Amino acid sequence: MIVRTLDEITGTEADIKTPNWRSKRIILAKEKAGFSVHETTLYAGTVNDFWYANHIEAVFVIEGEGELTDKATGETYQLKPGSLYLLNNHDKHQVRPKTEMRTLCVFNPPVTGREVHDENGVYPLVREEDEPAQGA
Repeated sequence: MIVRTLDEITGTEADIKTPNWRSKRIILAKEKAGFSVHETTLYAGTVNDFWYANHIEAVFVIEGEGELTDKATGETYQLKPGSLYLLNNHDKHQVRPKTEMRTLCVFNPPVTGREVHDENGVYPLVREEDEPAQGA
């Protein structure tokens, strides 16, 4: 069993900060759960282009408001607390927070925490070395 708090992650290597967003990686590939879980805060007024070509991502909005645009169709969706979007087709998308948005994100396959977005907003597919899961 793994029990973890956001306070334990704050300021560690699992707390990733960029000018547009901050992601606290709660569960990573090393836990061998088959998915990863992140709390991601997107900053108001930013424009965020993402394309998870190697991952499926579900995003649940906890706080804040913004817009999500499907870059293939141009369709725009309003996001608010209680909204969920699933990028089940490796969708190229843009997120524009109107206010600071706090989200809970789940990735499959799980991220390792070492991924960095490339120029297209893509995380490379990085595999965790075969090491025992924490708590095992």
